[in-house]
Amino acid sequence: MAGPSYSLQGKTVLITGAARGIGADAARRAAARGARVSLVGLEPAGLERVARDCGPNALWYEADVTDRAALEAAVNGTVEQAGGIDVVIANAGIAAGGPMRYMEEDSFRSVIEVNLIGVWRTLRLTLPHVIERRGYMLSVASLAAIVPQFPGFIPYSSSKAAVDAMSKCLRVEVAHLGVDVGIAYFGWIDTDLTRGGDEHPAFSFMRSRLKGPLGKTLPVAKSGEAIVNGIEKRAKVVAAPRFVRAADKLRGLVQGAVDREMLKHVPETMAHFEAERQRTGDAMAKPIGAGGRAATAAGSAGTEQAKS
Repeated sequence: MAGPSYSLQGKTVLITGAARGIGADAARRAAARGARVSLVGLEPAGLERVARDCGPNALWYEADVTDRAALEAAVNGTVEQAGGIDVVIANAGIAAGGPMRYMEEDSFRSVIEVNLIGVWRTLRLTLPHVIERRGYMLSVASLAAIVPQFPGFIPYSSSKAAVDAMSKCLRVEVAHLGVDVGIAYFGWIDTDLTRGGDEHPAFSFMRSRLKGPLGKTLPVAKSGEAIVNGIEKRAKVVAAPRFVRAADKLRGLVQGAVDREMLKHVPETMAHFEAERQRTGDAMAKPIGAGGRAATAAGSAGTEQAKS
C-alpha cells in the first residue's frame, strides 16, 4: 500500500483548542506519526498533560483565540522554538444557544468571537509561516455547517457555516502558493461540549429524536484519526462519520429532509427551552461543557478552547 503523500514525520503542527477533546486527540496522533506539535489553548494543566503524551519536543502555550496578542505570542514562540509551522489545525470552539427570542447579544457574540473570528485570527497569524513551508491548514467546522437547522443553536450553526465559507475562499487564494486548505465536518463527537449540551433537556430531547446516522455519537478517536489522515492527504474535506461526506455533496436534499424531521419536534423542544428558562433563568445561554466553564472562569466573555 502506498504511503501518505504528505508525511507528518518532522512537520510542525500548531493546534488550537488542544487541551481536551478533538484537539488533544489529534495532537497525540500527529505526534505518534512523527510531528512536533504546538498546543495552544486555555487550561494549562490540560495542555501540559497532552504535551507530555506528545513527547519531549512538544510545545504548549496558554492563549485564548480571542486575545490577538496572546495568540500571536504563541505563534511566534512556535516559530522560534521549532523553526517554522507546516500545519495548522484551527480547532478552538464553543457552543451556547437557546431560542433567539431569549438570547442576549453577548451570548451570540461570544460564540462568533471564538468560532469564527478566532479561526480567522488563527489562520491569519499563521498563514505567512505555512506559505513559507508550502503546508496545510485545516479549519474544524461541523455537520452544523451542512445541516444548520438545529433549534436553539443559531450562534453555533452560524459560526460554523461562516467558517466553511471563509475556508473555501482561503483555499482559492493560496492554492497557487502551494498551500492546501481543508475543512473538517464532524457529527456528534463524544466530547465535553456534546456532553455539556446533553445536560440541557431541550438539547438532549432534540438529539434523541434524530434518526439513523444523524443521531449517532462517535468516540473522539474517530475525529482525531480523521484529522491526521486528512493532513497526510492534504484533503479538502475531512469528515466523520462517513455519511457526512455524502451530506456535504448533497446539501440541498439533506437539508430539506432534516427540515421536515426537525419541524415535527420543534414545539416540544421549545417547551423544554421555556421550562429550563423558567427554572434556571438560563436556556443554554452560557457556554456549555467543562471547557465552556473553564473559559467563562478565564474571563474571556465565554470563550474557550474545547471543540465539539
